Amino acid sequence: MEFIMKTRMFEEEGWIRKKCKVCGKPFWTLDPDRETCGDPPCDEYQFIGKPGIPRKYTLDEMREKFLRFFEKHEIYPHGRVKRYPVLPRWRDDVLLVGASIMDFQPWVISGEADPPANPLVISQPSIRFTDIDNVGITGRHFTIFEMMAHHAFNYPGKPIYWMDETVELAFEFFTKELKMKPEDITFKENPWAGGGNAGPAFEVLYRGLEVATLVFMQYKKAPENAPQDQVVVIKGEKYIPMETKVVDTGYGLERLVWMSQGTPTAYDAVLGYVVEPLKKMAGIEKIDEKILMENSRLAGMFDIEDLGDLRYLREQVAKRVGITVEELEKAIRPYELIYAIADHTKALTFMLADGVVPSNVKAGYLARLLIRKSIRHLRELGLEVPLSEIVALHIKELHKTFPEFKEMEDIILEMIELEEKKYAETLRRGSDLVRREIAKLKKKGIKEIPVEKLVTFYESHGLTPEIVKEIAEKEGVKVNIPDNFYSMVAKEAERTKEEKGEELVDFELLKDLPDTRRLYYEDPFMKEFDAKVLRVIKDWVILDATAFYPEGGGQPYDTGVLIVNGREVKVTNVQKVGKVIIHKVEDPGAFKEGMIVHGKIDWKRRIQHMRHHTGTHVLMGALVRVLGRHVWQAGSQLTTDWARLDISHYKRISEEELKEIEMLANRIVMEDRKVTWEWLPRTTAEQKYGFRLYQGGVVPGREIRVVKIEDWDVQACGGTHLPSTGLVGPIKILRTERIQDGVERIIFACGEAAIREWQKERDLLKKASNVLRVPPEKLPETAERFFNEWKEARKEVDKLKKELARLLVYELESKMQKIGSIEFIGEVVEGSMEDLRELVEKLKKPKRVVVLISRDGYFAVSVGSEVGVEANELAKKITLIAGGGGGGRRDIAQGKVKDISKAKDVIESIKSMFS
Repeated sequence: MEFIMKTRMFEEEGWIRKKCKVCGKPFWTLDPDRETCGDPPCDEYQFIGKPGIPRKYTLDEMREKFLRFFEKHEIYPHGRVKRYPVLPRWRDDVLLVGASIMDFQPWVISGEADPPANPLVISQPSIRFTDIDNVGITGRHFTIFEMMAHHAFNYPGKPIYWMDETVELAFEFFTKELKMKPEDITFKENPWAGGGNAGPAFEVLYRGLEVATLVFMQYKKAPENAPQDQVVVIKGEKYIPMETKVVDTGYGLERLVWMSQGTPTAYDAVLGYVVEPLKKMAGIEKIDEKILMENSRLAGMFDIEDLGDLRYLREQVAKRVGITVEELEKAIRPYELIYAIADHTKALTFMLADGVVPSNVKAGYLARLLIRKSIRHLRELGLEVPLSEIVALHIKELHKTFPEFKEMEDIILEMIELEEKKYAETLRRGSDLVRREIAKLKKKGIKEIPVEKLVTFYESHGLTPEIVKEIAEKEGVKVNIPDNFYSMVAKEAERTKEEKGEELVDFELLKDLPDTRRLYYEDPFMKEFDAKVLRVIKDWVILDATAFYPEGGGQPYDTGVLIVNGREVKVTNVQKVGKVIIHKVEDPGAFKEGMIVHGKIDWKRRIQHMRHHTGTHVLMGALVRVLGRHVWQAGSQLTTDWARLDISHYKRISEEELKEIEMLANRIVMEDRKVTWEWLPRTTAEQKYGFRLYQGGVVPGREIRVVKIEDWDVQACGGTHLPSTGLVGPIKILRTERIQDGVERIIFACGEAAIREWQKERDLLKKASNVLRVPPEKLPETAERFFNEWKEARKEVDKLKKELARLLVYELESKMQKIGSIEFIGEVVEGSMEDLRELVEKLKKPKRVVVLISRDGYFAVSVGSEVGVEANELAKKITLIAGGGGGGRRDIAQGKVKDISKAKDVIESIKSMFS
């Protein structure tokens, strides 16, 4: 669909709509002589060395200039909103925040939540991996950048502002606040689509650089059954109109700072505090500024992901500055590496401060990608400097604007240090892995490692393609690394899988039913209730109200009975479908629509679930305080006997930490702190408590239920809870496990379940005390004494075994029989598989065959180098006669027979082979 985007300003102030002679796209300009749209590659950068903004700005100054302009605007004052975390806890469909509008998707845009202000202004740190291979090269691409934005949410009947006002606000900011020249600004028409939404859009271009995008989001992805007269096609996808129309703008903070400074690259303008120290550390000679500027001008016109060939760019730049490609490469490559390191480590600082833990999955994978790519760049520069030192430079520079960096500094740096150690270990192990793979390829006659194998090495073993290339070339095997390698693997990691649960009851059959009244929220201690049957579908009964808790949020469903006509019918499962609660019963035929039934909950089961659920929140508060604010719930499950809590954490939890966590949690229990819950509008809850609300994952709905433990923990949670922590009873941590890289599992028990665990331990201690005939307090020293005595006895046994083995070898040698030129030893002996292997190894000689079978059925065979058969052939013959299985190498084989009574027959049969 083509949008012709006229605005009030264009019509009133003499703007001209033209078509770009290079790309053919329409754009608006005040300059009647302009023929190109102003967008690379149609135009080169025209501000390098000649800043396009009269005054030089720092990041902080430009950010404040923007926020203040919109906040204090006379006609359209905007509410200033603080940045959101780069890890989007409020949604589960994306890994990282890549644009300011993502802060408000899906809840604000769908109308399920009010925006924090309307209109609003924000400067949102955004992370994108799509351009990672361009970072350091093009001069303008970043993994992390701040998207400054003003948003307006035009709900039905509540307009704020739209296209006319948006264009005027942008133009006013650029020309009146930043003093940019009006005639050099172009508005290029380019429809936008992303994240399931779309709309017409303007790219605002100035002297060869895109400085803002103004999107008028008014469409959403069309469902399959959408009326055809409503469907529009944008960029090949089908959309239908949205009820809410959203002004979605994005102004590049770093790009505007760069425009004001006119430095060769944006990295020099905004990352100098890291770039300059790195240049000194690496001892890089000062490059001719002309080379750097020309490189940036031309690099700005290329996208490595699209071009796929950095070599071509190098040739063009070299030609322009009059040097060879090799000379250019030598001069420019160290700068590109430093720029990339500076950008990647800044992205890491934000990611780790906002709770990302490096790992092999999701956002953790992307953090590890940045760490390992940065280490590789440092290595290419010949620098031994720890990556944590570079991250520390970011924290030092940025903590005044982002105080959370200073609060998290120790944890951030420790995570980076641990990752560096892991990577060093990976490289040590990885070299052998690559060599083995190369050997396999050579056998097949393949002389180049395929790209998919490079991806496997990286994803499964953490080996960067550069490392693989280094090893492979020493072995005479080629490696061609695609220029967009890291974009490729990041794109794959960013794909989120949509999981669909089993459909228990067709939602269409429930659509006309009212929301079930949730009695378990009205009174969590309600054990019995009366309710009316609304519908019976297969094995499921739907009531107008229920005290049975449906499965959700890690809490199991309640069980119990429904009493109908004086008869108890068991309830075996309870689920929630939309806002209707359904009960699975053993005899659905007993229920008729309209009848009143009496429900009784299995209270012993429910109260233990409540203890464990409130206990989970108590424990979570203790974990965060002992281990750090990076700790985040990664999953939980409750049963009556135990509960588990999975958390993000970058190392194993020590015994000392566990003791401290357990003590702290029990202290909160003994203090009997109040537990309260309330329903709050989503935005109100987020502004009041922050995004730590979403420990248990994304919670749907306009209003969310907030459970609060007084001065300890606040979470959005739909579970049933106790009114005070004292009712949880004792909390006992049973054990911890590392369930995956970056995730620790804590298994614990509360209340009666904890007491039962202590009783089990007491029984074990008592049994051990009885066996060793000492009181429990003497157990450690007695066990240690017995262990030391056992070790000494074992040494003695080993000595005796060696002596017996020596005597047995001597005895077997004496039983050797000569069969022609072959020496043959075949006997049934005592011993384990290991003993037999050792014996045949010791008895092996060039012209000798040894067959030993133990009384337990194990066998071992050795064949000398001058004997014309192989040991594994003899193993097959043995198992053919006596059953069982075995195998081995040419000289030694082993196995186990099924029928030990045939041992002598086996020996005679093998002996006859050499007669």
